[in-house]
Amino acid sequence: MKLTSFTDYSLRVLIYLATRPGRRATIGEIAACFSASENHLTKVVHFLATEGVLATVRGKGGGLGLARPAEAIVVGDIVRRTEGEAMPAECFGSGGGCVIAPSCRLRGVLGEAVDAFYAVLDRYTLEDLVANRDQLDLILRIGQPPRPFAAELPA
Repeated sequence: MKLTSFTDYSLRVLIYLATRPGRRATIGEIAACFSASENHLTKVVHFLATEGVLATVRGKGGGLGLARPAEAIVVGDIVRRTEGEAMPAECFGSGGGCVIAPSCRLRGVLGEAVDAFYAVLDRYTLEDLVANRDQLDLILRIGQPPRPFAAELPA
């Protein structure tokens, strides 16, 4: 199953924030870290805040933070929320016109695969994804100036 970029960036935002618990970050800071569009991340952050996963604070000293502890955020739950209903094939939708639908067993097999996919994701929390905080912090350089682009490096 391929995840959408919306889900990918949702998980990245959560990992970024969980790497340094208690520290707020801005959309611009996260976007720079992942070389992502601020507009795209704004939509992601708005969705996660609406879902009660992120807390946002406006104004000076504001920013984003986790609304719950990382150990209370289940990866499978986030993927379900961001992906919506799993549609691995046309026959899972309301439309469709597959001629073999009345006798096809593929739908059951794909449904079982989707259930297995989520069963694995449900075994992990955001805390599990950031158990290597020290390594992530070095890579993400949280709270440090962003790395210069290659063109900006001294010769």
